[in-house]
Amino acid sequence: MFATRFLKKLKFDSYRDYIENGRPIVPDNFNFAYDVIDVMATETPDQPAILWTNDAGEKRTFTFRDLSELSNAAANFLTARGIRQGDTVLLFLRRRWEYWVLMMAMHKLGVIPIPSTNQLKAHDIEYRIQTADVKTIIAFDDGYILDEIKQAAGPDIQLITTDDMNAALEKFPRTMTRVPTQNNDTMVLYFTSGTTDMPKMVAHNFTYPLGHINTAVFWQRLTDGDLHFTLSESGWAKCSWGKMYGQWMAGATVFIYDFAGKFPAFDLLRVLSENRVTSFCAPPTVYKMLIRENMSTHDLSAIKKADVAGEALNPEVYDRFFKLTGVKLREGFGQTETCVMLFNNEWIEPKPGSMGMPAAGWDVQLLDERGRPVADGDVGEICVKLDAGKPVGLFEKYHKNDKKTAHAYRDGYYHTGDVAYRDADGYFWFVGRNDDLIKSSGYRISPFEVESVLLEHPAVREVAVTGIPDPTRGMAVKATIVLNKYFQPTDALVRQLQDHVKQRTAPYKYPRVIEFVETLPMTISGKIKRALIRKIDSAKSTIEEAKTTIIDTTKSAIGRVTGDK
Repeated sequence: MFATRFLKKLKFDSYRDYIENGRPIVPDNFNFAYDVIDVMATETPDQPAILWTNDAGEKRTFTFRDLSELSNAAANFLTARGIRQGDTVLLFLRRRWEYWVLMMAMHKLGVIPIPSTNQLKAHDIEYRIQTADVKTIIAFDDGYILDEIKQAAGPDIQLITTDDMNAALEKFPRTMTRVPTQNNDTMVLYFTSGTTDMPKMVAHNFTYPLGHINTAVFWQRLTDGDLHFTLSESGWAKCSWGKMYGQWMAGATVFIYDFAGKFPAFDLLRVLSENRVTSFCAPPTVYKMLIRENMSTHDLSAIKKADVAGEALNPEVYDRFFKLTGVKLREGFGQTETCVMLFNNEWIEPKPGSMGMPAAGWDVQLLDERGRPVADGDVGEICVKLDAGKPVGLFEKYHKNDKKTAHAYRDGYYHTGDVAYRDADGYFWFVGRNDDLIKSSGYRISPFEVESVLLEHPAVREVAVTGIPDPTRGMAVKATIVLNKYFQPTDALVRQLQDHVKQRTAPYKYPRVIEFVETLPMTISGKIKRALIRKIDSAKSTIEEAKTTIIDTTKSAIGRVTGDK
């Protein structure tokens, strides 16, 4: 396991031992592409780094020697196209194998990649071009994204397709001279999802890959010979979490399945079974899809490790997956700005629905509105104490946004904007985003907690809980629900669901308003758009208020004419 070169030791007697001795060691002028990939290409040249396949049945295996040599050739190709150290390049590569080659090539050159999802529209792309001073875009022609890029990009933007690169790659040398980089140089930029504001650019420096030793070695528990499959597309930071840095340092092979459109659960089960995947990581939504299928028709015996991140895990999903596979889902928590910072580690028994405990090097505190630590059981903002310095893997800054950076890094802490509580055993439990919390009659209500209870009811397929304005309570709890097949949206069912919540949690948390819908609005990363639901509800409320005002004004005018009070 290559990660041992950056750790004092690999095996720990206890969680305390891990916390005290598990921090990664950071060398000077570390560059992952040179100091990990090229070294592995020399020491273990035939070890598989990537097993890639797609929905057309194509398959390719890339060893570490392949990855090293191809990334050198790609670096020479980029240099010939005028791309230099410090330049920013937008990538739209879905799950194509070229993404991994280009990422290593750009790391070697000190070029700054901006991974982006192929689901973006022209106006999204234009915003990224302007905000990040992009001069080059590299894309896989999937029949959609090139049209969007061409609408967004002006004549000064250089567009390179993977076909262009592959046609030229054989012409370029597979060796190169090391380009010097420093640890605090920007290595990669990610745009946040922008659910409450315009997307920000998260800048990670060259030490970022070492932070993912916690992600792969200690959360995902990967080791030599594992075949690890993280579902994420290359446009998301979760790809860095699960399909590159930490996994290779752990000695695992990265499994990549490239597909277009939606990925039915049946196909996912087939891919897991046929390729004998040993470790899998996906958001809770994916596990919900899997457990609704007949999993017994697929041989999943190779899977020994399964992890979940992206949103909080509902306990019923945990229980059902464990019954079907015998594998305990281990939840982890982090952000685009971090690597894994809380997770259910190997020294503790996972509690279904809990994020677990802090990673080595991460002093995680829960603070109230005044910046004071809260007691166990009380809700506080998840913050990272920085008195001992930034943990390895925490982002450098919001690129070109000093105001947002200063707001995140203040009073000796990094403020995540997420809220949670810690139980008496030291486990952390996700509550939601600060702006997702529902404050009703003085209570602070977690939408996730209410959602978890509602999902236990057989009628509920999907649910989003939000707050709506209420003249008496300030806010009232509202549940927007997608029903399972054969259930009808009736008043009787509304009362039944409300009673269900009252019986399983504090009565003040029950949804006073329930709306049945065909689908929930989702981000392109599969998270519920609660902010959009709140915005729609606010617009509806404004319209109703306007109608009421018109009616009241009309009645008043009529009353004055007729003399009625």
